[in-house]
Amino acid sequence: MQNVDINTKKNIKLKKPKNKGLHYEESKTGYLFVLPPILGFFIFALGPLVFSVIAGFTDWNGLGSMHFVGFANYKEIFTDGRFWQSLWNTIYMMIGIPIGLILALLLALAMNRDMFGAKAYRVIYYIPVVSSVTAIAILWRWVYNGDYGLLNQILYDLFKIKGPNWLANESTVKISIVMMMVWKGLGYTILLYLAAIQAIPKSYYEAAQLDGANAFQILKNITVPLLKPITFFIVITGIIGGSQVYVEPSIMVDNGGPSYSAATIVYYLWQKAFKESRMGYACAVAWILAMFIFVVTFVQFRHNMKTDSDTNME
Repeated sequence: MQNVDINTKKNIKLKKPKNKGLHYEESKTGYLFVLPPILGFFIFALGPLVFSVIAGFTDWNGLGSMHFVGFANYKEIFTDGRFWQSLWNTIYMMIGIPIGLILALLLALAMNRDMFGAKAYRVIYYIPVVSSVTAIAILWRWVYNGDYGLLNQILYDLFKIKGPNWLANESTVKISIVMMMVWKGLGYTILLYLAAIQAIPKSYYEAAQLDGANAFQILKNITVPLLKPITFFIVITGIIGGSQVYVEPSIMVDNGGPSYSAATIVYYLWQKAFKESRMGYACAVAWILAMFIFVVTFVQFRHNMKTDSDTNME
């Protein structure tokens, strides 16, 4: 028995190097497959990220040498009136998020009904989502034209109202851009809500109807609570996207609009980086924007978790 055990152990020891070598070859092949995305991350993401942190403390102009200036860029940012104005404009334009949510939910509920042409309407509403944002911004700039724009013509023909020059008026330029962004993103939000509504079990609605609940009660107590996860996703992505708005104001208005009333924080960053050649300053602005997005997103996650825990306790 001892001889058999000794021979067995010897055979096992002899087989180990073979298995180890095969395992090593498989691991090496696997590492080669994941190497390109890892290199891409370090070269195109992590490397520029670290570099931007360093550049934010310098007076780098994008081409010349760097000179360390400490927190001078950050001090100048917080004392620059245009920075605070662009930040306010960015936050103001996020009013389109709740407006888009309400409109998209109502339209999704309507499209969820078994009616003629529902699929065609879904396609029509989704076309702006896949269209070029540059082309749409140019189109809406013509729509808002104060002299011969389509919107003012409709207002005059139907209501005999002479509309303002929407994009040249400080009091109307922001809401005009918001209306365009809501229109463009409506199809995407409708699609998400529609998929979520169709995933709700029909038995919930049948039970509520048997209990005598009306349409509003069903919407309030069944549909809206069950759509909370998708609503949370839309709000978070909307805040992140809304913080980075650049194309719309840069095309629809010139030089940030009248009295800089349409300039967003990213437009302000672009001006500092590429028009004034202050790359170090722009990097500092970018990190302030990144921290703003992080804080707002973190607060939203914490609020959502607290609401979920309170609901579970009830």
